[in-house]
Amino acid sequence: MAAPAGPGAAVFHPQQTQGYVLCCLCGTNILPNPSNMCVNCIRSQVDITEGIQKQVTILWCKECGRYLQPPKHWVKAEPESKELLTFCTKRIRGLAKVKLVDAGFIWTEPHSKRLKVKLTIQAEVMNGTILQQGFVVEFIVENHMCMECNRANANPNSWTACVQVRQHVPHKRTFLYLEQLILRAGADAQCINIRDIHEGLDFFFANRAHALKLIDFLQGVVPARFRADKQLVSHDIHTSTYNYKYTFSVEIAPVCKDDLICLPPKLASSLGSLGPLVLCSRVTNTLTLLDPANLRAAHMEAPVYWRAPFGAMMSARQLVEYVVLDVEPLQGAAAGGYGAFASGGTRWCLAEATVARKSDFGRNDTVFYTRTHLGHILHPGDSALGYDLANANLVNMDFEAHVARNGAVPDVLLVRKSYEERRRKSRGRAARAWKLKHLPIEAGEDRGRNEAAEAADRERFMEELEEDAEMRARVALYKAPGAGAPAAPAGMDDGETDDGEGELPQVPLEELLDDLEALGLDDDEHEGHTAAQQQQQHGDSMMMDD
Repeated sequence: MAAPAGPGAAVFHPQQTQGYVLCCLCGTNILPNPSNMCVNCIRSQVDITEGIQKQVTILWCKECGRYLQPPKHWVKAEPESKELLTFCTKRIRGLAKVKLVDAGFIWTEPHSKRLKVKLTIQAEVMNGTILQQGFVVEFIVENHMCMECNRANANPNSWTACVQVRQHVPHKRTFLYLEQLILRAGADAQCINIRDIHEGLDFFFANRAHALKLIDFLQGVVPARFRADKQLVSHDIHTSTYNYKYTFSVEIAPVCKDDLICLPPKLASSLGSLGPLVLCSRVTNTLTLLDPANLRAAHMEAPVYWRAPFGAMMSARQLVEYVVLDVEPLQGAAAGGYGAFASGGTRWCLAEATVARKSDFGRNDTVFYTRTHLGHILHPGDSALGYDLANANLVNMDFEAHVARNGAVPDVLLVRKSYEERRRKSRGRAARAWKLKHLPIEAGEDRGRNEAAEAADRERFMEELEEDAEMRARVALYKAPGAGAPAAPAGMDDGETDDGEGELPQVPLEELLDDLEALGLDDDEHEGHTAAQQQQQHGDSMMMDD
């Protein structure tokens, strides 16, 4: 057995050398790798840039200097900036299959309408070998005016198609609601001008197809019908080219929410002997008719209505304020039995109410007994708005025929709960915590409306949004700057508590959207539009210098 080495004995360390192998294709000495091939041979065999776009076309608005991010978003980016580099790399197809290591711009002539980006990518090839390769992608910049600049530079008097939307009613609450639906859907993107006309709006377009697109949208949100007409503007006999101006007349059904309707006998029979005295509880592309005496409801499509059109017997302007003296839900209704639900998912409660006109307080002791669908929100002491059928002077052939057949006509028909007294007490204390956006509407010469009536319609429309959660769901509400009014809980849309001592109905804060314009996030876009003419003049001067 060998004796152990002493403390001063030297230890042998073998010298380590790097092993080399020959490339399987060219025979060059290389360090070992999974493919046993040199870099040049790997590149000759495999191209990791295959399938990646080498030439991309991007759209640029000369007026505001923004680039189109498909499908319709425009991005503000300065030349050779990080934002422009990010925008360009995202437009390259096939880049997601490899790993991007580096990217940078290559200088090009400013007026060449070309952008060049040098990319360095990595990919795994041949048994796990990582190959890195650089290449250049060329971007072709094409001029394309954005919708905002196109609308700003368009001549409002030069139009090809006009959509005339009309509703023959004495108010414009329908158009206030329609305005919000158009804004939320972006149906006004192609419109070059909007004009306010008596009983409606006029939309002007530079293309007939854009007008037809708006008509399709209108028929999907309101019960409407239209007819078309065209006028010859010019005619070239050599090429047989005709230029027309197209006019589309869209008529909205003259039936609004809370209107009282007396159905014709034939129509009432087709709806299962509904009514004939019914309330219009909701208006979309269908009319929802509710019989408050038994909570039966029917949905009427627009084609069915226009086959036998009818009007409102009484409208919301004829509502009378009543004071609720007593409310007694019918047996089984409050517990979810007969009559607890109406068609369409809206919950009603059938009840018998004792009411008196507010104007009769202190004058007489006249009270009315009626059956109502508002048993779930009315309590003794509340105010309600309804139609005074006992003293109304009604001119309607269907109603007169119903009375002649000894049909039942209630003295009072309650429509909705009134919060006017509470609003009057809280008026001026705090502004609304939300706001609405509006279309750029040009005032017409023959509007035939006064400012007081428009302000009243606008205020009533905003109150309806606060009271009706289903109506709010189709409208975009934005946070008002500087307004911090407390909002009611989301589950209490009518502002009611169990004991009936509720507050005003308000919009929950979680339903409000952030206004990007108010937050200053769209300043670049607005600056681009306001300085569009200066940019165009500056660009023309640079072209002349070259």
